[in-house]
Amino acid sequence: MVVLVHGGYWRSRYTKRLMDGLSGAVVGKGWAAWNIEYRRVGPFGGGGWPATFADVGAAVDHLQSFPYLDLSRIVTCGHSAGGHLALWAAARHRVPTGTPGAPPGVRPKAAMALAGVVDLELGVEMGLGNGAVKAFLGGPPEQWPERYRAASPAALLPLGIPQVLVHGLADTVVPPEMSERYQRAAVAAGDNALYVPVASADHRAVIDPASAAWGIASEHLERLLAAAR
Repeated sequence: MVVLVHGGYWRSRYTKRLMDGLSGAVVGKGWAAWNIEYRRVGPFGGGGWPATFADVGAAVDHLQSFPYLDLSRIVTCGHSAGGHLALWAAARHRVPTGTPGAPPGVRPKAAMALAGVVDLELGVEMGLGNGAVKAFLGGPPEQWPERYRAASPAALLPLGIPQVLVHGLADTVVPPEMSERYQRAAVAAGDNALYVPVASADHRAVIDPASAAWGIASEHLERLLAAAR
């Protein structure tokens, strides 16, 4: 089972349709796909802290409702802001007590971030998405330090699961430095984390089933699923 989480800087105008192509590609590999949705920030979105986290946790835990699934072989895979949520969803056993969406009913065995916003404090420093992180969590880290500690994968390290971070080197939306710095911190904390830079790939290439970037990502996804046996 691959849990797919779309991006779009957590904003309401972006939906899970962004991952429709990857859903088909995942199924074409013979895997099951679970393309999830969540409340987002903006008009009629109702998302951000805490709703988005409650939704993502509930979406992953809902897999318990399908008795034919092998819950021991679940990997989360998200793009951009969805990369943040994919790592967070697989790290819910690490979040502080009382955090929305935790504790986990279903624990993924690994996680993949495709051009992921995996360090929320760094995202604020970089000014990603014209203030998207601050809008998502309701303010900057100095105003809501407890939210950033509970919400950012970088603050939750070590996650205790294998992680792969695929990032195009031509990405101007989320700089590849985000994944590179996170991977170094994860390894230093004792995690099994791999950074996979993809030459000439931009932000959307990693979710294009016809791209070389997705071909590379899918090979690593296959390895993560095989290791979960």
